[in-house]
Amino acid sequence: MDFLWLFILYVFFLVLCVSVFCFLSGRSSGRLHGVLHRAEQALSLVLPSWLQRGISSCFHTRSHAFVLLHLVLDTLVFAEYTGEVLHYILELELNWALVYLPYILITLNLYFFYKCCRTDPGRVTKQNESLCLGVYEYDEVMFFRSNKCPTCHLMKPARSKHCGVCGSCIQRFDHHCVWVNNCIGARNIRFFLLYLLSLTLTAASLAAVITVFLLQVVLLSHMMAAAYVDSGGHEEIASLVYVIQHLFLTFPRIVFLLGFLFILILFLGGYTCFLWYLAITNRTTNEWYKARRIPGAPKGYSRGILGNLKEIFQPYTGYKKKR
Repeated sequence: MDFLWLFILYVFFLVLCVSVFCFLSGRSSGRLHGVLHRAEQALSLVLPSWLQRGISSCFHTRSHAFVLLHLVLDTLVFAEYTGEVLHYILELELNWALVYLPYILITLNLYFFYKCCRTDPGRVTKQNESLCLGVYEYDEVMFFRSNKCPTCHLMKPARSKHCGVCGSCIQRFDHHCVWVNNCIGARNIRFFLLYLLSLTLTAASLAAVITVFLLQVVLLSHMMAAAYVDSGGHEEIASLVYVIQHLFLTFPRIVFLLGFLFILILFLGGYTCFLWYLAITNRTTNEWYKARRIPGAPKGYSRGILGNLKEIFQPYTGYKKKR
């Protein structure tokens, strides 16, 4: 198969997988939930029952499947980087700080990942119900004072939401993340923001190192000035597509890894920017989604950029009731 078509199919497959997963992990959205429910019904006709149960349990109940998948992907990416890229880079004597930066970033990322998984997101219980009720005022548009959770049998604090996967109401609920097998709420949103940022920077640093390595290979081999004889017997100057194809044939796994990292940066970087935008405007993903469906809905509980960030990084400490 021609290299260009093979790479296009590879990119299309990656984008499709990432898009489907984003849709599945955001299945609390009403319209999307309906689409996915119909898709599940169609798949049930062809998938074996054990596989249907496994997929359903990953998204409807707390499961460590995606936590393990996250760690497996990290291991595979860094195994490829260490086993195939690192020794080439060391031979080229590139800046050591650039070479080892991904290891520092992934260490930070795994720490924040662990904190996201293990930190209580802000579960509302009988013991802390009165405290949670006093943190935010009710806007009587998205959050109502007399609203009681039919599952927890507790008064729902403003900005909270009941998570069907975790089975409890979450203070300042943002969303349920299957990657960390936990809700993202008032007490762990800071770790989630830092987790996203460090993961994006890790992918970007890996992509930068690999790109620099491949550019060095092209420059040192004078590949752009090379010529080749085509199928018609004519001598042609190497084009960019030819150079990329040559790099792919020489370093296939490295080029595929670079393609994966670029797509990851595109999706993950966009999502990270979106979550940080919501953070500095003191809104949650849940509020952002609800505001789109409610005309005249309030824009959030903003206290200014610094106040909003302080609220995220110092939850439940010294806040007056203020919208």
